Amino acid sequence: MSQQFEEYRPSKTLWFWSVVGAMVLTIIVGFTAGGWTLAGTAAEMAKTSAIKARAELAANLCVQKFITASDASQNLAKLKETSSYQRDGFITDGGWVKFAGIKKDAPGAADLCAEKLVALDAIPMSTVSEDQTKG
Repeated sequence: MSQQFEEYRPSKTLWFWSVVGAMVLTIIVGFTAGGWTLAGTAAEMAKTSAIKARAELAANLCVQKFITASDASQNLAKLKETSSYQRDGFITDGGWVKFAGIKKDAPGAADLCAEKLVALDAIPMSTVSEDQTKG
């Protein structure tokens, strides 16, 4: 048996189709399990990530603006009383997602801001160090 294996000489056709099969198998495994993507898909993923990151940043700033307002506790109570599908409108109407120098609101920022605020039990107390109150 080993002698037959040593004497075996594959044809050029067999070599060609073996290489083609290995290439196809590599491509299939690479795109399905290997995490490969095409340039267009990668660009779309990058665009989506940038939009989500912008919305997350705007939502965090919105939460900060909301909780530092003088009537934050009353607004939080009103927000929690508002139905879930109207909360983004409450945030937008309140102006908490508006930022100086930015004309368009970040898509999804009002929803994220409302979600984060509704998750709060109460408005957190700001911590001011004694050095700031003395000077």
